[in-house]
Amino acid sequence: MSSKRPHKIATRVVTGGRKKEHTGSVVNVPVWRASTHLYEDVASLEAGKKSNSDGRFFYGRRGSPTQWALADALTAMEPGAAGTMLYPSGVAAISCALLSVLRPGDVLLMTDNVYDPSRSFADGFLKRFGVETRYFDPMTTDYSRLFCDKTRAILLEAPGSLTFEVQDVSAICAEAKKRGVVTLLDNTWATPYFFTALDKGVDITILAATKYIVGHSDVMLGSVTTHEKYWTRLRQTTQQLGQVVSPDDAYLAARGLRTLAVRMDAHEVSALTIAKWLQTRPDVEVVLHPALPECPGHAIWARDFTGSSGLFSFVLKGNKAKAAEFVDALDLFGIGYSWGGFESLALPVHPETCRSEVPWDIERSVIRLQIGLEDPDDLIADLDSAFRAIKAVD
Repeated sequence: MSSKRPHKIATRVVTGGRKKEHTGSVVNVPVWRASTHLYEDVASLEAGKKSNSDGRFFYGRRGSPTQWALADALTAMEPGAAGTMLYPSGVAAISCALLSVLRPGDVLLMTDNVYDPSRSFADGFLKRFGVETRYFDPMTTDYSRLFCDKTRAILLEAPGSLTFEVQDVSAICAEAKKRGVVTLLDNTWATPYFFTALDKGVDITILAATKYIVGHSDVMLGSVTTHEKYWTRLRQTTQQLGQVVSPDDAYLAARGLRTLAVRMDAHEVSALTIAKWLQTRPDVEVVLHPALPECPGHAIWARDFTGSSGLFSFVLKGNKAKAAEFVDALDLFGIGYSWGGFESLALPVHPETCRSEVPWDIERSVIRLQIGLEDPDDLIADLDSAFRAIKAVD
């Protein structure tokens, strides 16, 4: 007899989406590659037009069991969710989510520490579309002043991608709901494993699934999950824009999802070990990791999140050139965009180039680290070697 107790999230990432109609008698959902789905007769074809839901064949653009299974699994991670739509990238997910709730003449609020492509979409496409974007300090507590009569949506990101401030998502969402403003959250850093967004008041939660969901740096993918109120609008907008994910990519993402819990736990432990080691370095000004008290919004993180992932930054003492020299001196850390895979990465980043409301001192040297699944002792040795290398050229 099955237990009535809700399964914990580590169980849900293993079991989610594995319906018998998707998997048959095998463990993993097979890859269904198909554009055309055949009908028994014209009556069946006509009947297919009357339904628009996952689990019903219509045409390849609406998916097959491979995509449906992944969407089901991601939906199962968010209590209260009605469904999930899949996209060929995180940027596509953010764009479609915003377009599903905005119209010309609307005002969009966006946190100032948001992922730079989100800002680019707002300042480019949405501006041409007739939507005004207003940026705000992620650490503000005066929420009422943010809104105006034309505000229709607010895009949050906690923590921010480069400087890792953690905003009070629950408080902002509560204020937005009083005004009928739709709340969207880019939850890529924590994933629902460490932060379930919908039960914190968020209306629409977005993942660049390229990162931790896939986990192996080999697939571009995005997802948007929402509750019943916005589900139909999201689904229609996505289909009207022709957004679709290949079954091969969906299969790889579903396979990555099954190990999300063990990977996230490992990322967390290693990243904290390294962050605390960096705090001891005299050549480090500050470590920007939400689980550390010195990071803005740490108390909010401690209240609302169940853990921390493998991405954080630190500010290196010295001039801007030092950051590039430091990253070039690393051996185990790769130099590349994205994060969330099994490999460690390092990048010199420039918050001052993607801020408009809260300036960042252009002289501060920021290095962002993605801590992978290597042994943290080896990663610390690599970082230590880089510190010695830049000191040697002083």
